[in-house]
Amino acid sequence: MLPSVDGHLAILAALPLSLAIVIAFARFRQNRQNKPRLPPGPVPLPLLGNLLSVDTKEPWLTYTEWGAAYGDLVFVRLLDQEVVVINSEHVARALLDKRSRIYSDRPYLATIEPFGWSVNFAFTGYGDEWRLCRRLFHQTFHPDSAIKFRPMQMTRARELIVNLIDDPQHYNSHLATLSSSVGMSVAYGYHTSARDDPLIRIVENAVAIGLEVVTPERAILLKFFPFLLRLPDWCWGSSIKRDAKISTSRMTEMMNLPFQYAQEHMAEHSMLDRFSMVGDNLQRMEEQDQASKTRFETALKKAATTAMTGSYDTTTSTLMTFALAMVLYPDVQRRAQAEIDSVVGEDRLPTFEDRASLPYVESVLRETFRWSPVTPLAIPHATSSDDIYNGYFIPKGATVICNIWSDRLSSAFNVLILYRRGISRDEKRYPYASRFMPERFLDVNGDLTDDDPAGYVFGLGRRGCAGRYTADASVWSAIVTMLATVEFSSAKDDIGKVIDFTPQFRPGLTRTPLVFPCSISARSRTHSELVDGFRTGV
Repeated sequence: MLPSVDGHLAILAALPLSLAIVIAFARFRQNRQNKPRLPPGPVPLPLLGNLLSVDTKEPWLTYTEWGAAYGDLVFVRLLDQEVVVINSEHVARALLDKRSRIYSDRPYLATIEPFGWSVNFAFTGYGDEWRLCRRLFHQTFHPDSAIKFRPMQMTRARELIVNLIDDPQHYNSHLATLSSSVGMSVAYGYHTSARDDPLIRIVENAVAIGLEVVTPERAILLKFFPFLLRLPDWCWGSSIKRDAKISTSRMTEMMNLPFQYAQEHMAEHSMLDRFSMVGDNLQRMEEQDQASKTRFETALKKAATTAMTGSYDTTTSTLMTFALAMVLYPDVQRRAQAEIDSVVGEDRLPTFEDRASLPYVESVLRETFRWSPVTPLAIPHATSSDDIYNGYFIPKGATVICNIWSDRLSSAFNVLILYRRGISRDEKRYPYASRFMPERFLDVNGDLTDDDPAGYVFGLGRRGCAGRYTADASVWSAIVTMLATVEFSSAKDDIGKVIDFTPQFRPGLTRTPLVFPCSISARSRTHSELVDGFRTGV
């Protein structure tokens, strides 16, 4: 009898537990049925998610392949991080622009703080600190204010030409000098040397390491293995700790030295009526209490550092892309030069007043932005709350990546590739998207169309680049001045044979063409004389 009684008791005891399990399962099914589904995407592995399937050096290629398979909105897991990839401008604007309240935060990247990149407010989360930095930035770079920098930008463009003609082999260094000099002038009122400026060297060294690791795909390693920052120097795997220390030291130096220069020369620049972001705001800071001064100075340093790093890397990368295109597409260069000659003539150089009369040059600029965007995935956003778009559930805290660029570039840049879904390489919008074809931005009358890639390559929503108008002017002034005065052509070996090459790019947050063989020379004797006219003092 006892076993039978115990069996009945066991059954009676199990009934409530079974009932609880059935109820919980029913609620789970109901919640799952009522809750909108996540966007489609590749099946994740346990624990690892889709991490092993992502090309960490060129992740946009992976995201583009998935976009072709799953659509304009793709859901991915990188370990425990939920990632939503946007593959069309329509969806990007619907979320990042029209729902910017939800999509203006930044995800946590484990490499930002250890590598010293927290001094760049572009990575700061959406909040009071970001708003203050953004306000300081906007005061300097809004469209009306940006106009005042044009004379300086044109001067730097002409200094660039002197350097290119005198020392064509180091063209990449001259393009970087132009980019940095604009940022240094605007942010700190510092006038750089035409070549080998010490502060520009500091900037180049500072960004060299960080740009390769401040991406979600590269930061994931440090997020899950933070002990790598505590390994002894002799231990295998400690290189990441050494790189982090070097990067932090260089970023701190880049933030402080130009700022000190602006402080020391504030009175001098005021007497000369010379404007800079730091100098102008330091005068306003004097009227604040100590606590406010400290907060304001920190924000000002971050705003100026962001302007400096942004100007240096993105402008340099865009100009390197332009030079590459001119070597690979000489017909484009000749047509642009013919337009400049017909509008400007040969007895002077182009100015900003000529811009509206040079639609083909403008289309060359647009195609440069589109053909190889500097930031293929931009800086990732993060959601601050749950959202539903087109029936898909986008969870709070998800990393949101906008896939601007996609494709594999061949040496000829005219091979049809299977992957065609990123914003700038959408075959429906841009036929033969691999080719550099400026005329795609001109209508049948030769006028510019309404399609301007600057609208998406500079970012969308509240986190879009506030310095886009100054950056656009820097790139245009450099491009039009180079087209007017110099010729880019294929490099030749000692027996006169063209040197073939396959373009290579530096991976990371930005995508920059590495140095490639090319020949740069003055277009004619007349153009050489024009350059000689402003060679003095360079």
